Amino acid sequence: MHIVVVGCGRVGSELAYSLYRRGHQVAVVDQVASTFEKLPADYRGRTVEGEVLSREVLHRSGIEQADGLAAVTNSDPVNAVLAHLARTVYKVPNVVVRNYDPRCIPIHEAFGLQVISSTRWGAQRIEELLQHGAPRSVFSAGNGEVQVYEVVVPAEWSRSRLHEMLPEGGCVPTSLTRAGKATIPSRGIDLEAGDVIHVSATRKGFEELRRRLLSPPKGD
Repeated sequence: MHIVVVGCGRVGSELAYSLYRRGHQVAVVDQVASTFEKLPADYRGRTVEGEVLSREVLHRSGIEQADGLAAVTNSDPVNAVLAHLARTVYKVPNVVVRNYDPRCIPIHEAFGLQVISSTRWGAQRIEELLQHGAPRSVFSAGNGEVQVYEVVVPAEWSRSRLHEMLPEGGCVPTSLTRAGKATIPSRGIDLEAGDVIHVSATRKGFEELRRRLLSPPKGD
């Protein structure tokens, strides 16, 4: 595939090199020539210096034939405009935008763009790690709106039903691993201490799940 990476900072240079190593044709665009020094010495993809919103510069990057474009400059408005142009003018089929300031996410959402916000995701992940006993996030979809969490069933929940632990909405069980064997569980299955459950949850569903784990059912 031919991929255009706009912005050759830490993320852009790492992304471009990784794509190049995987055998893709890569063009990196940046308005500051010295940023290309961040690329490893064995990078043999294309580098294009110039104003990133310039039609001539984008043409030199091969955007008309691009299969994908990543807008990873340090400006959220520039990334949004670049991505919009790539989709609507150049018909690039796969466009991804990096977000810096979470307050600018509505700009990207207004254009219907795929957004990666390291700030928002990082804050959520740190919060989870700081909360003792909270489920562990193992996969994040979209911009973190839905995540897959790993939950180890504590002894207090042994012999309870799965549906008693999980909220009715915003939290769906995807697997249960017991004695090394994984299954797709029904919500009525009896739990055993040490069971590993993976659930897909929204932020609201996760908060309710965490509240329930902190208030285990009373024994008979």
